[in-house]
Amino acid sequence: MNVDHHESFQHMIDESLAGGISAAREQSLREHLDTCVPCQEYLSASNKVIAGLGGFSFEVDPTLNARVLSLLRRPAQSGRRRWALISAAAVVLTMGGSFVDLRFGDLIASVFDIQRTQVQQGLVAFWIVPSLCVLLLFPLLPWLLKAGTHREEGIL
Repeated sequence: MNVDHHESFQHMIDESLAGGISAAREQSLREHLDTCVPCQEYLSASNKVIAGLGGFSFEVDPTLNARVLSLLRRPAQSGRRRWALISAAAVVLTMGGSFVDLRFGDLIASVFDIQRTQVQQGLVAFWIVPSLCVLLLFPLLPWLLKAGTHREEGIL
């Protein structure tokens, strides 16, 4: 007998111990066990394991399931709050950059001895555009992450 043949009978032994085997398969298994020592040993070892687990018991707190589900939902809620705060900060930074340019552009240009257009270009390039990118990117990140996860799982 080959190894695969023993493996299939071992699966039948597992199924029979779990109570999920048909009468015909049960009869086939009994006939096989009459002549196969390795499968007899497997059945004996499985019975010993089950007997050893017979005295094993534990109590589960009935509220455990509800607590686990609430903890699983919490990161999603705090994540949404975090995204909203980051988006709000990006809006504030964008508006702040525009305000600085409107109110203090001439003062900044005179202090650094540069032209007003250079101040405007600097604020746009180093403050307003990055703030707008954050403002636009962060609300899209959860969607992009979900799309990436689905792509890795082969869903898309």
